[in-house]
Amino acid sequence: MSAEKPAEQAAPALAELRQEIDRIDEAMHRLLMERGTIIDRLIASKKASKTGIASAFRPGREASMMKALAERHEGLLPLDTVESIWRVIIGTFTYVQSNYSVHADISGGDAPMRDSARFHFGFTVPYVTHPSAAAVIEAVASSGGDLGIFRLDQGATSGAWWRTLADRNRPKVIARLPFIERPDHPAGTPVFVISKPLVDAAVRDVVLYAAQFERWHRGANQALVRLGGEVVASAADAHGLSELIAVPGTVEPAELHETLTKAGASLAQLAEVGSHAERFHVK
Repeated sequence: MSAEKPAEQAAPALAELRQEIDRIDEAMHRLLMERGTIIDRLIASKKASKTGIASAFRPGREASMMKALAERHEGLLPLDTVESIWRVIIGTFTYVQSNYSVHADISGGDAPMRDSARFHFGFTVPYVTHPSAAAVIEAVASSGGDLGIFRLDQGATSGAWWRTLADRNRPKVIARLPFIERPDHPAGTPVFVISKPLVDAAVRDVVLYAAQFERWHRGANQALVRLGGEVVASAADAHGLSELIAVPGTVEPAELHETLTKAGASLAQLAEVGSHAERFHVK
């Protein structure tokens, strides 16, 4: 009889723990439904104020939310799982507010781009493939409010695609994914997100410029680094050298222009092509 007591005592404990799990699951579901009710009120409020719902994507707010999530996370559940759950919640509720598709450049392979789109935006949002970054940009430009994603490392053969973002009303880079960077991220391919220009929703921790040079000087790279910037991509064409440059949002265009010119680079054009949140790394 004494040998059976531990098993008899363990059984109620297991049942109680499972009841606790069921209680938490139900509470989580009810909170999601409550979130949906608030989103519904938000949509009604926007319609009543005639502000529209085309700019439901808020990259700055999302980046802040994901950073806070990573900073407070602890315990048994992997951060990958927690991040993916929140990304699906955010992406899906954004889709509910304003139906959109994600256009992806699969010139470097479909699998990493599909992983990125599904991890960051969920399975509800339509996923549309294209053969190049340029094709993604044109698809977003002609859409009603879609997003586009493409890899940062396009390679020299893709040309200076960033120049097509330079005109004022053209699509702009609004985010860099993943929001949380760490080794072995399940959707860790670095990608830019583009949309039609955002106003109040844009975040300017890092600002991107399309720069056209008649002449480049190696000292310009060092000068750019001293500003806290970097050359993201470059391509030569008939007019000289075109570069996609990223600098902190605190650096004014005039300061950037002056710094590069003083370093010996002959700068013919400098146009802002987007911005994104500062990268957040998890060890």
